[in-house]
Amino acid sequence: MMNIWGTPDDAVAPSGLSVRDLSVAYEGPPVLIDLSLDIAPGELVALLGPSGCGKTTLLRTIAGLEHPASGSVAVGNRVVTSNGHFVPPERRRIGMVFQDGALFPHLDVRRNVAYGLPRSERNSSRANEALDMVGLSEVANRMPNTLSGGQQQRVALARALAPRPGVLLLDEPFSNLDTTLRLRVRAEMHRLLVDLGVTTVFVTHDQEEAFVLGDRVAVLHEGHLAQVGTPDDLYRRPADRWVATFVGDANLFRCNRPSGSCQTPIGEIPVLVGSDGPADLLLRPEDLALTEGSSGTVELIEYYGHDAMVHVQLDNGPSLKVRTNADLLHRRGDRVAVSYIGSGAVALGL
Repeated sequence: MMNIWGTPDDAVAPSGLSVRDLSVAYEGPPVLIDLSLDIAPGELVALLGPSGCGKTTLLRTIAGLEHPASGSVAVGNRVVTSNGHFVPPERRRIGMVFQDGALFPHLDVRRNVAYGLPRSERNSSRANEALDMVGLSEVANRMPNTLSGGQQQRVALARALAPRPGVLLLDEPFSNLDTTLRLRVRAEMHRLLVDLGVTTVFVTHDQEEAFVLGDRVAVLHEGHLAQVGTPDDLYRRPADRWVATFVGDANLFRCNRPSGSCQTPIGEIPVLVGSDGPADLLLRPEDLALTEGSSGTVELIEYYGHDAMVHVQLDNGPSLKVRTNADLLHRRGDRVAVSYIGSGAVALGL
């Protein structure tokens, strides 16, 4: 791991983060309800969920920009929010990068970065060190409006890193970039954060982004924490039907007391995780294959280059999504059969 702050004597270790029983309300119903989450030092955690689920509110509460109704927040061993105790944002050792970067248009790049430092240190080498970390030393004297969108986000990241935070918070930092630039900046920032080893929490509503960047993903739904786990945990072993459909494409077959196997319109499916009562059997599109036959009709084909998604309407069942390779063998209107090629399905209790 890279020593991000220069000499060993200067080094500041990343801090863990602990949120306990956090509830936040504005003037209406609660936005967050009894939410608890632990993040290890150096871990990258994605907060994933639909608009309005409380992701940004959680981030702002951790940063100290919102006061919770109840609960606590601790950075390392230091409690920064609890009942009757509140540490202001500037004293939390937490850096934050906002969605639009929030750079000052009247300050050049170096002074934008230095603005995040204590006044006594704004003329030190810290701003230059932070710009060097994000690969932007050569633009230190330029104004923000002369930079690309990706460069502006990296300047915002340098400003958040300059004070040597124990925790870094990112609020949808790539959402204002076009698709090609977004992928490039995302990859650059991911590698940088891993190399730096700084504890990072970032908000996104993009499932692919959460899975690519997060060591773990925390899925929020209507103010509650629906599930926390690695991307593989969430995709292959979702906690319930809502998580299963939110974090990826899902084919669901209703089954009564699935155990060992379950009969479906595409044949008998082995069941890895059963249920004592009625349940939905989860089949991901890559668990299915198209074969010769006439049990369904190809309705739609979505071509992505590296693979394709084929929608098939079964004659005696629902419409299914089947992931195939990029060599398309079928067209809309073709008659096909669908078979199961996965290792076993998960039953999601109702």
